[in-house]
Amino acid sequence: MSWTIATLPLKSEEDVVSARLATRRVAELLGFDSRHQTHLATAVSEIARNAFQHGGGGELSFALDAPSRPKLFSVVVQDHGPGIADVDAVLQGRRSGTAASGTGLPSAQRLVHGFDLQTAPGEGTCVTLSQRIGSSSARLPREKLQAAVKLLPGVRPDPLAVVHEQQRELIQSLSDLSERESETLRLRGELEETNRGVVALYTELDEKAEQLRSVSDLKSRFLSHMSHEFRTPLNSILALSRLLLDRVDGEINAEQERQVEYIRRSAQALLEMVNDLLDLAKVEAGKLEMRPSEFTVAEMFGALRGSLKPLQTNPAVDLVFEDAAALPQMVADEAKVAQVLRNFISNALKFTEAGRVVVSAHCDAVHQRMHFAVSDTGIGIPPENLRMIFEEFTQIESGLQRGGTGLGLPLSQRLATLMGGEVGVRSSVGEGSTFTLALPLRWGEAGVAPVAADGTQRRVLLVDDEEPFRYVLRHIAEAGGFGVMEAADGAAGLEVAHAHRPDLIVLDLQMPRMNGFEMLDALSGDAALRDTPVIVCTSLALDLDQKRSLAAAHAIVSKHDISRDALTSLMQAALNARQKEAPQR
Repeated sequence: MSWTIATLPLKSEEDVVSARLATRRVAELLGFDSRHQTHLATAVSEIARNAFQHGGGGELSFALDAPSRPKLFSVVVQDHGPGIADVDAVLQGRRSGTAASGTGLPSAQRLVHGFDLQTAPGEGTCVTLSQRIGSSSARLPREKLQAAVKLLPGVRPDPLAVVHEQQRELIQSLSDLSERESETLRLRGELEETNRGVVALYTELDEKAEQLRSVSDLKSRFLSHMSHEFRTPLNSILALSRLLLDRVDGEINAEQERQVEYIRRSAQALLEMVNDLLDLAKVEAGKLEMRPSEFTVAEMFGALRGSLKPLQTNPAVDLVFEDAAALPQMVADEAKVAQVLRNFISNALKFTEAGRVVVSAHCDAVHQRMHFAVSDTGIGIPPENLRMIFEEFTQIESGLQRGGTGLGLPLSQRLATLMGGEVGVRSSVGEGSTFTLALPLRWGEAGVAPVAADGTQRRVLLVDDEEPFRYVLRHIAEAGGFGVMEAADGAAGLEVAHAHRPDLIVLDLQMPRMNGFEMLDALSGDAALRDTPVIVCTSLALDLDQKRSLAAAHAIVSKHDISRDALTSLMQAALNARQKEAPQR
């Protein structure tokens, strides 16, 4: 609901000038600042001039919202002209000079908060200009406003005074514009300084990343060199202790034999730690070579059975290898497969007081995978610790803690990933644990990627801001039989993932807009995408906290270590793991 303050005729040029003066006076009484007074008066002057010149005259009225809560001051200009034929063209400035239009409509529209135009052929044009009233504006009685407006039409405007007033308004507007231009230049300068700071920060981050890579390489070289240096004296200690135990140079008593045995066991444990450190260093440096060969699981189990006899020191625990004679031959690095299983078995023997440790294998002919399992009846692992056991130098406190370095399981996981497979664990406290290793039946053969249930091709989404590296990944994936989609950052990757639901995602970490950490978090929190396996492929040297934040990823591989065979096997392993888990979901 609104109420009208006053109405003024528009029959002459003087009426147009009076309309401008009246508008400014009412705006001043309502508490508008000088800038808004000028804007509103100029807009009304333009519309009133159009009404007089092109619309055959008319009338102008001032109105306010309801007196209880005035929020809008409106000026309504109604003319008696023929109307406007093409309103949109006039408002967009494409036409001028038509009846009732003039050239002021687009300009007036930009000067006020509200602009409404109603027109019809033969019925004239009605333009409503509105300006919001601030909370601090004066609320004058209706009678006082009406009286102030009615005085204006009776006074003949002085043209010179009007020109001076408009000149003063123009100067003020130019001054305001100059101040805004100065402020814009200042803000632009600050933005440029900020941009230079951001560029410097990125440069510093790149330098830090390069330093981290250098430190990581230095650490790997140090571990590799020192591991070799440690081996020489350790092998000497083991050889000398064996000479003493074999009594080559004479008898030793029972106490001396116990002491020498302690020395031998300590040296053996230290040698195992050195070997694990060396292997970890080689994996991190990408220098661990794969030596695939053809072998049978039965032959490997036989060799493991003989090498693990010294670890069977508890007669209450039986080590059982299930029959593997019917299993097909594998093509893989037999030594590394045996190393992973040896780690699983030694842990099982260490944390089992009584019962059995069972080593088994079965072949998944459909997906061409060999699945190994080492099950025990030991103390088990609490659910909250299952992820921790695959972190370097991490050990879970238990009543059977018997030393160790905490490197065996992390190394096993990395070796499995390097061979295109994956490790897993199931455990119940007090009932035992089962560690699993799944590997391609024939390492290095890309083959054809598994197809979906409906026979369609499996698709992989490559998310990386480096176009050359996406090119490399695309060729590897296509050679492996995958369909390929690409995205240059995490935000675009999420859009593609939502739109096309890929079967697998290969994700970089360092990207603009949304990095790989953020995208992985978003995927994990999305019910529709959280089960999509993700392979993180990065050149970033990750610390322990960063690795923990990537726990949802299927695997983490270094860009420096990427190879066609290894990545193809890893992608197939991720799809197979997802397909295996699908019925459980």
